[in-house]
Amino acid sequence: MEMELLRSNLSRVRIPEPTNRIYKQECCISFDTPKSEGGLFVDMNTFLAFGKDYVGWNFEKTGNPVYLHIKQTKKPIPEDRPLKKPTLLAIGIDGGFDNQEPEYDETYSIVILPDYVTFPFPSVALPEKVRLAVDAVLIAEGAERKEQVASWTADKKQISEHALTLKQIDNGVIIPPSGWKCAKCDKTENLWLNLTDGMILCGRKLWDGSGGNNHAIEHYNETHYPLAVKLGTITSDLEGADVFSYPEDDSVTDPLLADHLAFFGIDFSSLQKTEMTTAEKELDQNTNFDWNRIQESGQEVEPLYGPGYTGLTNLGNSCYLAATMQVIFLTRSFCSRYYKNQSLKMAFDIAPADPTVDLNLQLTKLAYGLLSGKYSVPAVQNDDVANAVDSSSSAKQEGIRPRMFKAVIAASHPEFSTMRQQDALEFFLHFIDQVERINAGCPEADPARSFKFGIEERLQCPSGKVAYNKRNDYILSLNIPLEKATNKKEVEEFKKLKAQKEAEGKEILSDEIVRPRVPLSACLDSFSHPEEVQGFYSTALKARTTAIKSTGLTTFPDYLVLHMRKFVMETGWVPKKLDVYIDVDDIIDISPMRSKGLQPGEELLPEKASGGEEESAKVLPNDDIVSQLASMGFNQLHCQKAAINTSNAGVEEAMNWLLSHMDDPDINDPIHKEAKGDDVDPSKVATLVSFGFDEDIAHKALKASGGDIEKATDWIFNPSAASGPSDMDATPSVDATLPDGDGKYRLIGLVSHMGTSTQCGHYVAHVYKEGRWVIFNDDKVGVSKDPPKDMAYLYFYERIRS
Repeated sequence: MEMELLRSNLSRVRIPEPTNRIYKQECCISFDTPKSEGGLFVDMNTFLAFGKDYVGWNFEKTGNPVYLHIKQTKKPIPEDRPLKKPTLLAIGIDGGFDNQEPEYDETYSIVILPDYVTFPFPSVALPEKVRLAVDAVLIAEGAERKEQVASWTADKKQISEHALTLKQIDNGVIIPPSGWKCAKCDKTENLWLNLTDGMILCGRKLWDGSGGNNHAIEHYNETHYPLAVKLGTITSDLEGADVFSYPEDDSVTDPLLADHLAFFGIDFSSLQKTEMTTAEKELDQNTNFDWNRIQESGQEVEPLYGPGYTGLTNLGNSCYLAATMQVIFLTRSFCSRYYKNQSLKMAFDIAPADPTVDLNLQLTKLAYGLLSGKYSVPAVQNDDVANAVDSSSSAKQEGIRPRMFKAVIAASHPEFSTMRQQDALEFFLHFIDQVERINAGCPEADPARSFKFGIEERLQCPSGKVAYNKRNDYILSLNIPLEKATNKKEVEEFKKLKAQKEAEGKEILSDEIVRPRVPLSACLDSFSHPEEVQGFYSTALKARTTAIKSTGLTTFPDYLVLHMRKFVMETGWVPKKLDVYIDVDDIIDISPMRSKGLQPGEELLPEKASGGEEESAKVLPNDDIVSQLASMGFNQLHCQKAAINTSNAGVEEAMNWLLSHMDDPDINDPIHKEAKGDDVDPSKVATLVSFGFDEDIAHKALKASGGDIEKATDWIFNPSAASGPSDMDATPSVDATLPDGDGKYRLIGLVSHMGTSTQCGHYVAHVYKEGRWVIFNDDKVGVSKDPPKDMAYLYFYERIRS
């Protein structure tokens, strides 16, 4: 009788094709897995997976009755498994930290809903179609695994395209086994052997001033000899040698390295390792002061469990996502939208056929995963990897893996879909943009609005007349004025000590380092402080002149995000990460930053010069700024846009803008389309008219959205935007419905970064909740004893409600 029930539903069973995505490791509505108490149910028609509490919802929605039930139970682990010392900053690969993950037994059965009639699998009694379908599901690689590779490491080194065809010059050079020195300076460390001509030259100067003097890269620029190997990394194990390809701008593998070394008389079998490889240098950062301070390593962290204290497991360089989302779901706006006011059932019912690609559902799933407390339980024991990284491992928990959320949020951004580290600021802005898009039809319910505020720039030319430009933003990006440091004397004394120790060949100890301390108030003052704008075209004077620009906020958001610009340009246009502390207050008042708007007695600059002169009042790019940026390898058009969009304020400001807008969809559009605010592409107007919109409305919408048809459509449907810009204002006006209130804010969250670049290193979040600071370091959650308030990359403030 039961077998007949199965046979009667064979039409609802599909044998998966190679192109089908099969989910068998995680529920698409929750974070249940085969390890969960109820196991996982795979729909044998759609190949979507559901936890025990949610499979009934899928049956109600689709009518699909046949499921493969997968249940995993833990095997005992030998306690004498040795712990290997890591040689790579990686988890779950050879040479990385040993996961010591437990092993599991896996059992299967066929289940028919709604009565949960169960058949054992494997069984010859099952219909052949069922057996073939289940075998195909079990053999196939899960979609989750395809989308996320569980390793925390750099991309695997590729074989250089220059290695097999490398031509070496027989110039009689024989390389000795030791005593190397740069051919152009006195450097005896960080030396690279060019594999074409045998020249030994020092490496690149690093952002912190260490490294070499750039002689190796300069030699490549002169000769175009492509490959070099780092001396001191060559041993009998040639796979560990650092080989760099200049034209490919990456570390590579040279399969003929033994022959290339022998050409210069190098017997690699007798060489000893004297230099750290790039990977080992990165690993070495684990032990430096900043890394330990931000992660609160070496301290006994009291673990926290329960609602709101759920960790996010690192999927492989995904800490930028984890740290950002922990702070975002601290906000009332996101908690209300995706947790309190929307149930999982509601989100699933309105989701498309494939809920794994629906951002609304995956955000709701993430909210329930983080806030419900269901998954905030201690991790399985034998967790030696955490002990290897730091002693705060007692706070490690099972946590959740945000695989589906990462896949859907990254679908529209090629970089976030990779396994490389990303900039937390760039991710935050991308995330907010995506949330705003899916809530465009109901802007009052959009939680992203709680971060949105208006900015107004006032420009005054020598004629005394003024112009006002308005825009919206989600972050306040702040320069760090080092000249405002409060410990200048101590910093100068440290510089002398450092120079003395370097001259003596001694190392600086971490507790001897003195960093400049700059008050946050000075950074905020710098944002509002008047500055000169060169090359401003005054329609009153009919000439280019120097204008004075001051900036203020037209509205104060519910949540204020401060971004600290720690990457600047040094003398010689060398990019450098500022080694600086920011002294922040728990409560700040930005009321003085409120923009006053057009004042009585002020006269606006005419929109166009009289006499029919058509020259735009837009700023033209400063040639010096453009040429200096272009000399660093940036695209000429991008450099011009950077100069224009920062009002020619300087190379540092232009570079900050450029690095933040490299992925803008209109970055390659010609400048003239932006520079003439009154020019709208007639073909785009015609496209909107073909949609049924009035021509005047279409023209205004395109003008307000910078010529973007999709944004123009959103503008038309957004009532608040539709009443915004007037024909007299060439810039998009500030949305009158933006949240606003008093200027007093309380610090509620930090996102801190360790590493020389935002594209490498590690991110950690600290949040203030329930009267205490809490550290979220991926899947480790605990009470923070010493939150690194002076070292954060992003600061999150909440407006104090009256």
